[in-house]
Amino acid sequence: MIELKGITKTYGGKKTTTTALSGLNLTIGKGEIFGVIGHSGAGKSTLIRCINLLERPTEGEVWVNGIELTNLSKRELQQQRRKIGMIFQHFNLLSSATVYDNIAFPLTLIGTPKAAIAEKVNELLVLVGLEEHQSKYPSQLSGGQKQRVGIARALASDPDVLLCDEATSALDPQTTDSILKLLLDINQKFGLTILLITHEMHVIQSICDRVAVIHQGGIVEEGPVTETFLKPKHPVTREFINREGEEGVKLASSVPHPEWTRLVKITFLGAKTYESVMSQVVRETGVNFAILQGTISTIKDVPYGQLTVSFEGASADVDRTLALLKERDLDVEVLE
Repeated sequence: MIELKGITKTYGGKKTTTTALSGLNLTIGKGEIFGVIGHSGAGKSTLIRCINLLERPTEGEVWVNGIELTNLSKRELQQQRRKIGMIFQHFNLLSSATVYDNIAFPLTLIGTPKAAIAEKVNELLVLVGLEEHQSKYPSQLSGGQKQRVGIARALASDPDVLLCDEATSALDPQTTDSILKLLLDINQKFGLTILLITHEMHVIQSICDRVAVIHQGGIVEEGPVTETFLKPKHPVTREFINREGEEGVKLASSVPHPEWTRLVKITFLGAKTYESVMSQVVRETGVNFAILQGTISTIKDVPYGQLTVSFEGASADVDRTLALLKERDLDVEVLE
């Protein structure tokens, strides 16, 4: 659906040049919710604006739905942009227009008949839950309501792709969750491909299928959210993730317990999160254990658990315990 090939974007002249993106490659499948996460200045916004050519890459190719956009004429590009919706961090609504007219704006620009506009806008008002607010102006709306208007406006042209540039960064946590739920519902209802740019791991964890981590203009890690979240490889990825075992490691290091023979982080995924695997294994091997840190949560709709555990017992028994846990498809990482 979206393929970026060797994208480089530089700013400046001959004397001073700033490189925002450097040889970046990325592929996003049809119907995916794909997240790109990175720190400020990493190149996130430049990346998303290169997809609809609001920023034209210095080098490289941008393919959307099988069409290479950088080779299109101005008129052809305008037509293709109608298939790419975009929502923004600060909403970008017309302050002097009502909710209805803001949603209708893209259709008005291309000369859509009034009856067709009314049908589409009313449908979108129901979709985003703003039927009772259609005559209000942006100044009369909450942040979450403004973003719902932005989402409805982006969907007015029936796009194949929805680009979200820090769409929840200006919202409180509860409103963020409601907007993410709306985006997930839209993805499931219409099969819309959604690209989310964010610096919040919670956003990625809540609704994304895959994630790419951007750093200094390049992708440093990419993969399914479950794998990237639970087994981060790059230091930047680890910065974004609250690694549940770290507090347990600090606790174990600060208190002398010479009988502890192994400090381990154990990750449960899927149905095993709620199974009594640990108690079954230690009954079999006879070792004792203490849970120093633990959590149970979800990544999108997949449950997971992480425990930092200290095992006490003979070295051979602890080794056997870890082996049995691995045999039961748990991820076991010896920390100390």
